[in-house]
Amino acid sequence: MVESNFVNHFHTFQALVSPSYLLESPYREILSAVARGDGKLYAVLRKAKLSETMGEQIIQDLVSLKVLRVESSREAPLRSHAKHKLPKELRAYRIQDKLRFVQPFMRFWFGFVTYYRKDLILGKGEKFLENFTKHYERLRSLVYEQLCNDMLLEYYKKKESVISSGSYWNVYSEFDILAVTKSKKLILGECKYKDRTVCKNELTKLKQKAAESGIKVDVYVLCSKSGFSKELLSMKSETLLLFDLNDLKVLL
Repeated sequence: MVESNFVNHFHTFQALVSPSYLLESPYREILSAVARGDGKLYAVLRKAKLSETMGEQIIQDLVSLKVLRVESSREAPLRSHAKHKLPKELRAYRIQDKLRFVQPFMRFWFGFVTYYRKDLILGKGEKFLENFTKHYERLRSLVYEQLCNDMLLEYYKKKESVISSGSYWNVYSEFDILAVTKSKKLILGECKYKDRTVCKNELTKLKQKAAESGIKVDVYVLCSKSGFSKELLSMKSETLLLFDLNDLKVLL
């Protein structure tokens, strides 16, 4: 499907990138940096080699065009008051929002297609397809995380409302899912789109990351494409939720 659409019919799909100036500098560099990185604002600007003033203006344009959206950080400030002294290694740290694509097509284009544009115009798709095969995991893992987050919201509709959810990141680590319910219950989760079962060690690593970040967790959540080990399944409870691909059917 990728070869048929983006190699054999490249010009047709390039016309879907609108407005067309997104294909040119400096918009192209911003969008490519978002597509190929973790989306953190200042990291994107560094990768695109733009000043913060110019970069933030371009990002505002892209948000107004509904090409990008801003996922706001939920990290608490490191300083509890103005005179609070931080360790030297943390003084330069800045809380960053993340940039996300509104349309998966645009993320695919600027993450995989645009780098091989000259070849694809000439009908040469070998390098593009080789890179896509090598890095396809990067594309589908984020989509899976977003679907799992939506599925978790559906699951909790039967119990209590969720007032905040999505990915979470701070100075210490990143998490695929952090949700807070109306009763202040904190839910922390990881999503594994791998061709192997998830074992107990993944839960152990998640608990370690939570401890390092100072997060007090009420419910742990693990989502797996390929199921779970028998040991982990035996631990399933109200404080450990396990979801596989079948559970995503609630979104259909």
